[in-house]
Formats: sequence, structure tokens, C-alpha cells
Amino acid sequence: MIVCKPVNITTAFVYRRASRSGLFYHLRIPKSLLRFQFRRMRIVGLTGGIASGKSTVSNLFKANGIPVVDADVIARNVLKKGSGGWKRVVAAFGEEILLPSREVDRPKLGQMVFSSDSKRQLLNKLMAPYISSGIFWEILKQWAKGAKVIVVDIPLLFETKMDRWTKPVVVVWVSQETQLNRLMERDGLSEEDARNRAMAQMSLDSKRSKADIVIDNNGGLDQLHQQFDKVLSEIRRPLTWIEFWRSRQGAFSILGLVTSGLLVCKQLN
Repeated sequence: MIVCKPVNITTAFVYRRASRSGLFYHLRIPKSLLRFQFRRMRIVGLTGGIASGKSTVSNLFKANGIPVVDADVIARNVLKKGSGGWKRVVAAFGEEILLPSREVDRPKLGQMVFSSDSKRQLLNKLMAPYISSGIFWEILKQWAKGAKVIVVDIPLLFETKMDRWTKPVVVVWVSQETQLNRLMERDGLSEEDARNRAMAQMSLDSKRSKADIVIDNNGGLDQLHQQFDKVLSEIRRPLTWIEFWRSRQGAFSILGLVTSGLLVCKQLN
């Protein structure tokens, strides 16, 4: 089942949400630059919970030619040896989280933060500025390539308030029972460990209540594909005239019209 709330996507909406979310503070980038860029692209937010099937939906977008900015990939780059994020995390958690190669032992760090709310919040706080700026620059790259629609795949979309600069927000939802069963089967966890990991994030029911579009992934792949096709049609709908003229293609169209007009005027004179 797919649940769609009315979606009115406007570029001004995206900028207003970005301004209120604290995104500008995290990025340390002038608002004027962000206003210039975010008003030229439809940014779709994609989120879900652990073992909900969000990655499967993300891959479906990629397979259908929609650019996807993946926050998990950016987060992995943030923790690369020697990076600014790596230095801050090692300083906070100690060198016991490092492998002999000096890379972060991700499973060990994961165990530490999943067992402690305070440590998890600290890790998120340390990495947030780097992840936010990484997401912004990936969005900027897609704009430069002429993309009018992109998907931003962020597991903590609501928790980090990044939902405020995406529209529509798509949530991949499953029941708690389905989530726990899939998590235990996928990662070989006990029910208690699986429950702790699921509870470390905002509940899927809460995310569902905040979504514009909900993909119910309790069924099989065939049902998921049927729902995805509807979502794809929704986000691929033609841009409004305002959205088009503010896209890179629209900007070049305006430049072409102005140049042609000047040449015609010159010939007439």
C-alpha cells in the first residue's frame, strides 16, 4: 500500500525549510549561495528504518536514472583515516576504536554507540557538520550536471531536521515485527540486540506520520515495485514553469534567448 499526502513542491518552499532547519549553520556557507542553488532543483527526501528496505528503494531510483545522494556513503568518507571527521571521532572515543591500519573499526564503534544513547548522540553531533556539507556539495554537483530532480537518501532525515529542505519526503515503512525479523535474519542478531538497534532510531510509525509518501514494504518485491512505480511517476511529474526556468537548463534557455535577441537586434541595426 502506498499513502500519498498532497504534495505542492515549490523551490521557495525548499529554501524556507533549509533556512529553518539549521542547515546553514552546519554548512558554514552563506545563505545567498544556498538560496541560489536550492531554488533550482526538486530535492526528494528518502528515509526509513534499519531493515525496512530503504536501500532497495534507493537502488530502484538509481536504476531508473534518478541521481541519489547517499548519506551513508558520505558518512563512510567522513571517517576515512586522516580526515577532519576521523580526527574528531578518535579524539572523542579514543584510539581503541582504530584498527592496526589506523582506519576506524566500524563494527566496534557501532557496538559502542548502540549501547549508549549519550555516545550515539555525541557521534551524531561530531559527524553532522561534515555529513551536511558533503550532502550539499553532492547536490551542487548534480545541479551543475543539469539534474532537475534528485533523491537524498538519509537514514536520520527527521532526526537531523534535514526533512525541512526536501519535498516530498518518502518513508519506507514496515511493521515492528517485520523489522525485527528481517534484522535478526540479515545480521544474525538476537531479538534483544535487534530491538536495541531498532530503538536507537526514531520509530518507523513516527516517521510514517511525518511523510508525504509512504511505501509499505511488508510484502514482497512485486508489491514494492508496484508502489515504487507510482512514486516514480509522482516525482517525475513535469516541473512547473518557475522550477524549469530556475533549473540549469532553464538558465541556459534564457541565456540563449537573450543572445539570439541581441544578435537579431544587431542585424536589424
